[in-house]
Amino acid sequence: MQWQTDWGLRGRMALTMFLLFGLYIVFLGVLTLYFESIVAIVLVMGLFMGAQFFFSDRLALYSMGAREVDPDEYPDLHRRIERLAQQADLPKPKVAVADSRTPNAFATGRSQDNAAVAVTTGIMDLLDDEELEGVLAHELAHIKNRDVMVMTIASFLSTIAFLVVRWGWLFSGGRNRGGQQQAPVFVAILLSLVVWILSFLLIRALSRYREFAADRGGASITGRPAALATALMKIDSGMGKVPSEDLRGQSEMNAFFIIPIRSGFIGRLFSTHPSTEKRIERLRELEREL
Repeated sequence: MQWQTDWGLRGRMALTMFLLFGLYIVFLGVLTLYFESIVAIVLVMGLFMGAQFFFSDRLALYSMGAREVDPDEYPDLHRRIERLAQQADLPKPKVAVADSRTPNAFATGRSQDNAAVAVTTGIMDLLDDEELEGVLAHELAHIKNRDVMVMTIASFLSTIAFLVVRWGWLFSGGRNRGGQQQAPVFVAILLSLVVWILSFLLIRALSRYREFAADRGGASITGRPAALATALMKIDSGMGKVPSEDLRGQSEMNAFFIIPIRSGFIGRLFSTHPSTEKRIERLRELEREL
């Protein structure tokens, strides 16, 4: 299989960023209800965004308890990723491993030259060689599609709006420099909630499509769609065997995992990923085309 540019994904990423830019403007307007200096607001948000952009890979690895590993520690894993990166025409990313029973993997980083692929010990124990390569190729496809960077930027606004919703009550009762009472705190909290919900939905819509794109891309890199399909089935069923306390501690990384941690109707409704069944069905269609 040959790599093909997914213009559907690129169009969705561009649209998502455009709509999120509009939400940024609205959110800045909300913040001016309590902070008079728009320059200070932009500066603070710029600093937070810069920190997230440049340190997102380290923060993601830290949140999962993953650490960068040397070729001496995991020689086979390094060889596989290096070979697959060459097949995908990508620089070799950093390699990280998380000591976790949860069978999962994710890619992070702000660019193709500054990326990392992380896997858990649970997924390495669960999958055979071809299946593991299918998962690694899927993560490399995210890097090649540059959707990791877009998701990192997109998640920033959602995070800040959520913090205002959660902690906005601390600013109640304040006054501006003219001595006038500030707008009621519930106004800022309500508007921030709307911004958070809209950004949440935009991120979920993009995230679901990008998983289909990465599945196709991973199959293009390895030429074995069936191996990735089998890996997805094993990972999905393997999630049910992981203790619930382990799953709860890692669920904040759902948008970046190959299979999300979810439970119940609400978890499926707001999942960052399409259903595993639909992904497997599309991979089998690719297999039949081959």
